[in-house]
Amino acid sequence: MKPATKILIYTDGSALGNPGPGGYGIILKTDDGQYKKEFSQGYRLTTNNRMELKAVIEALKKIKNKTIPIEIYTDSKYVVDAINQKWINKWQAQRFDKTKNPDLWKEFVKAGNGLNYKIFWVKGHNNHPENERCDQLAVQAANSDKLLIDEGYENNRKQPPGLFD
Repeated sequence: MKPATKILIYTDGSALGNPGPGGYGIILKTDDGQYKKEFSQGYRLTTNNRMELKAVIEALKKIKNKTIPIEIYTDSKYVVDAINQKWINKWQAQRFDKTKNPDLWKEFVKAGNGLNYKIFWVKGHNNHPENERCDQLAVQAANSDKLLIDEGYENNRKQPPGLFD
């Protein structure tokens, strides 16, 4: 049998209410068909963009072989454009000052360091089997009773005026 020549990552994020409960779904597999695994996690209060980015971060963290090429597929233009349009380079040069979700972008840089990856956009809800499955995983995670706290969101969001004055 021929060994894997690349790792394929499929991701999706979801937030019910945006902000609201959210989750992400991930499929990791090799192009030789020898390995396939699914992952998901839910959070009690977050946003869709945060879950889209968190999915990619968590997928990259799971990669052990740093030499094999990686292809990432997501329906998030936010994530794809930030990387492919090189916005992230500008944000990083500015230490992520005035960047939305700076905690996650810093985490993304760290997770992707040393990996050989390319990221591709797929149209969401368009019968792409892996994207549809990741969406199911993300929504199930958001609806779970085992929700984590998205510290980066909950600790940094602005409270409505007068709420704690």
